[in-house]
Amino acid sequence: MEKVAVLGGGSWATALVKILSENKSQVNWWMRNENDVQHLIKFKHNPRYLSQVSFDLTYVKPSTDIQAVVASADWVILAVPAAFVQLALADLQEDAFTSKVIISAIKGMIPKDNVLITDYVKHAYHVPGENLLVIAGPCHAEEVALEKQSYLTIGSHNLATAEHFCELLRNRYVKANPLDDLDGIEYCAVMKNIIALACGIARGQNFGDNFQAVLVSNAMFEIERFLDAIMPIHRALSGSAYLGDLLVTAYSQFSRNRTFGNMIGRGYTVKSAQIEMNMVAEGYYAVQSIYELNKKLKVSMPITTAVYHILYERISPAVEFEILKEKLK
Repeated sequence: MEKVAVLGGGSWATALVKILSENKSQVNWWMRNENDVQHLIKFKHNPRYLSQVSFDLTYVKPSTDIQAVVASADWVILAVPAAFVQLALADLQEDAFTSKVIISAIKGMIPKDNVLITDYVKHAYHVPGENLLVIAGPCHAEEVALEKQSYLTIGSHNLATAEHFCELLRNRYVKANPLDDLDGIEYCAVMKNIIALACGIARGQNFGDNFQAVLVSNAMFEIERFLDAIMPIHRALSGSAYLGDLLVTAYSQFSRNRTFGNMIGRGYTVKSAQIEMNMVAEGYYAVQSIYELNKKLKVSMPITTAVYHILYERISPAVEFEILKEKLK
């Protein structure tokens, strides 16, 4: 029996525990909140997220002891918001991930440090590159919970390890395939949240489908320019790990980044939107990281710049989108 640790109590962590445990992996599930753990043990579901999903506790062992959860696993999935990764892992020793495969299910970056999750883990916990994976693709947790057909891409520098992990995920409603562009997939997953924010802001400003289609098509060129500048290799950006993930995040009702952007476009402050959502929109933190990285790269990124100005410099969405309109083609 494969032993997998899942760190995080949110909707995507919950969906991953569902997939893995139904495939008969032993899942040790770390959640920060003791009340949530006790509720899960008693009632067999997460009280906060995807509460319609019931778990077989033969295969799912919830705990607040992160050291024990990690120590007993061969695979460790990180599924906490990027802004809280350092806090979540603070009780672990530097050698806690020795001989383990670490999988990032986080579509964000470490704020202020402006580094990818896999890069942070690699340097802070001395994890070799071949033991790092990322989960990507259009995969809203809500649809996984409903067992809607979903496709995942597992990025890695080690395709054999990625394929092994794919086998743990595949079932009748989940298909998973390996891809060797770990860094490109991870950066794209970060940037698509920024674009989803822009799409939400546009909706909040009463722009229609025509404008959003132009916004998304321009966004793909923006992502391509950035990836070519920071990690120049040949990659097919029309694939589901890139374009597919962008589309679902930009258009889906389940996209928290799109929802957050819509609220900003309708006049909410950042703080009020965050409080009302009660969920983390990764794009809020990601746009600052990408904007800061691009100060050195100097890539043309009008959409990212517009979102940054709105969220961090408090420029009116109406004013900023008037400027953006003239830069799109």
